[in-house]
Amino acid sequence: MDKVKVGIIGVGNMGSGHIGFVKNIPEAELVAICDIDKAKADAKAAEAGCKAYYSTDELFAAKAVDMVIIAVPHYSHTPITIQAFENGVHVLCEKPIAVTKSDAQKMIDAHAKHPELRFGLVFQQRTNEAHKKIKKLIEGGEFGKIVRVNWIVTDWFRSQSYYDSGTWRATWAGEGGGVLLNQCPHHLDLFQWFFGLPVKVRSSVSIGKYHDIEVEDDVNTYCEFADGSTGNFITSTGEFPGTNRLEIMGTRGRMVFEDGVIRFRRTEEDVNHFCRTTPESFPSMTTWDIEVPYKKDSGNQHQNVVAAFVKAVLDPKAKLVADGEEGIRSVEFGNAMLYSGLKHEDVAIPMDTAKYDAMLQELIKNSKFVKKEAKAAIVDMSNSY
Repeated sequence: MDKVKVGIIGVGNMGSGHIGFVKNIPEAELVAICDIDKAKADAKAAEAGCKAYYSTDELFAAKAVDMVIIAVPHYSHTPITIQAFENGVHVLCEKPIAVTKSDAQKMIDAHAKHPELRFGLVFQQRTNEAHKKIKKLIEGGEFGKIVRVNWIVTDWFRSQSYYDSGTWRATWAGEGGGVLLNQCPHHLDLFQWFFGLPVKVRSSVSIGKYHDIEVEDDVNTYCEFADGSTGNFITSTGEFPGTNRLEIMGTRGRMVFEDGVIRFRRTEEDVNHFCRTTPESFPSMTTWDIEVPYKKDSGNQHQNVVAAFVKAVLDPKAKLVADGEEGIRSVEFGNAMLYSGLKHEDVAIPMDTAKYDAMLQELIKNSKFVKKEAKAAIVDMSNSY
């Protein structure tokens, strides 16, 4: 195979963006656009110089593609991914992998039956140079033993007009959740990528705190990890100007990442050792204030993910930015937060997926979004942050 034949399924906001990404990769050839909106599919296919398809059945029956980029509404990720694997097609899926942990597991199980195929996720934030630097510092033990982490991500401000722009938006039946599922999947992924999953969460979740919506728009979660460390994850779409601030407290000092700057106040020695050995009752310790350098991002992060995936299709030994199997972790994290907040109880991780699925089905049953509208709205739902 000299070039990878690529099809894009769903040409809403993100799917349309992927057209340009694919065309900028020499090893890739965009051969198919697939969307149930025939007019949009035809227009995008004409623009891209490729063939239009109007259903995944039609696309896969044509045997035209080696890989697909799935950029459709969240609920459709699971069935289309499974269908692709069953037809021998590699899958790069937009975030989140699925709405629920159980649906994510179905995708992973389907992939396990076809290990010769590649399965990746568009977690482009992992390619951000600052995030890569933080990951390296953690793995290198620069912060000592991490004892507490806080991540405040409230710079997701959305207006009521945003939510009113589609009947599917911010509904259980149309989207499956609010800020945790739509705006925050990348941060949930980064959180677990940096620190691993907690073993227990307790959340405060507000439904429609700032907007007239039926899903969560404000979340405050407390986390406990297996090693005794703790954390907090706070997010909202109702605050302006909002904050995006990650703080890591370790036994060798405190790191803060905010406004693109990594600041590390490093202690002269390990804090735990100093605490137990100093004869002073109110001691202090020498610290160094460091602005951690990192190289600036180059190029488009989304395109970097697509390029890495194309390379991996051509070379089975090449690594993906994010393997599909990893996507279940951030989904489980978000599911656990939501269940905890709505049921007002601690949730252990691994979580009981049956309980979560039952809760979601009850929410869907009472959702304002009429399912028959889903087909008409589906193309406009595609990964609209």
